[in-house]
Amino acid sequence: MRRRSFVFGASTLLISQLLVGCDGANKPNLNVQVLKGSIPGRIIKQFQESLSQKAQLKISPVVQLRELFEKLESFQREKKTGNKSAGFNISLPFGDSQPSTTDLVTLGDFWLKGAIEEKLIQPISLEKLENWSNLSLKWQELVTRNDGGLLDKQGKIWAAPYRWGTTVIIYRRDKLEKFDWELQDWSDLWREELKGRISLLNQPREVVGLTLKKLGESYNTENLQKVPSLEKELQSLNKQVKFYNSTNYLEPLILGDSWLAVGWSNDVVSILARYPQLSIVVPSSGTALWADMWVQPAGEVSKDLSNKWIDFCWEENTAKQIALLTKGNSPISTDIKASDIPKRLQKLLLTNTQVFDKSEFLLPLPLSTVKEYDDLFNKMKTG
Repeated sequence: MRRRSFVFGASTLLISQLLVGCDGANKPNLNVQVLKGSIPGRIIKQFQESLSQKAQLKISPVVQLRELFEKLESFQREKKTGNKSAGFNISLPFGDSQPSTTDLVTLGDFWLKGAIEEKLIQPISLEKLENWSNLSLKWQELVTRNDGGLLDKQGKIWAAPYRWGTTVIIYRRDKLEKFDWELQDWSDLWREELKGRISLLNQPREVVGLTLKKLGESYNTENLQKVPSLEKELQSLNKQVKFYNSTNYLEPLILGDSWLAVGWSNDVVSILARYPQLSIVVPSSGTALWADMWVQPAGEVSKDLSNKWIDFCWEENTAKQIALLTKGNSPISTDIKASDIPKRLQKLLLTNTQVFDKSEFLLPLPLSTVKEYDDLFNKMKTG
């Protein structure tokens, strides 16, 4: 699964940030590889100021979640071969710094099962995480898994979610306002007026999933044979589609080549302010959720500082800043009000509890079921 990150403003982390002094060698280190745009730069400074002992922080932004997963894989390969280039090698005024261990990495929830299975990450200890209780049960269960990466209430804690978003419908208000109906849910994608006007993500779990949701089923349905109308519904939906794309689906919408697109909320927030003709809907029957989370690479890491950083991200004030400054949602309950958010972003960033409760993460499925999703999706696209 690929999810794009958006271009972000000056208030967020733009470059690798070093807090290093002449005595840097005597300070504890925290090296973090973070999804670009998912952590505000000011949070780094606030965390530094919160520590009783000054620390050397190295924050390296990475554009894609896939790249972060691949970095986790390369860390383990390099450890096995004795090559320590997995850390950073940043030029300093007095020469190059020594390669160091990466302590924390942003990972998307979709990648968590693979990271556990491949032994790329290690469990997180709750011993010093005072704010774990600030997470609702839904979030705690998402990251509690067995050694195969499957949800397991008796399992270990493998990740720490700090930001989340949704799959949404983005549409051209000027194109749809002539109709006598209002876009509200997935079922509206099948309306005759939208034939040949829609772009969908090129993702089987997303497209088959939203169709299942339209039929009152779960995104994570394992036995697709028990949904006899599914294939017919997918074929009908395909007639509505102009193209399938997971990266460049917003440009045609802006140009008017399509009237409606299904996409990810973090892609959308960056353009809503610039294009007033665009509006969004979070489907009322529920949608797919995604989460950015911290994981600790397998091996020796700075667990003390890592845990302090995770706990700091779960403090209410920090969580609120992450949500507001990165235009995302927080897994921590905050006092965010409508007045804190631009009106055009309120549907995205003010959580509708009823819709959220009906929404789902794309959970791991058996390989045979994954193949069924892929096969159905490919058959759908070929008509």
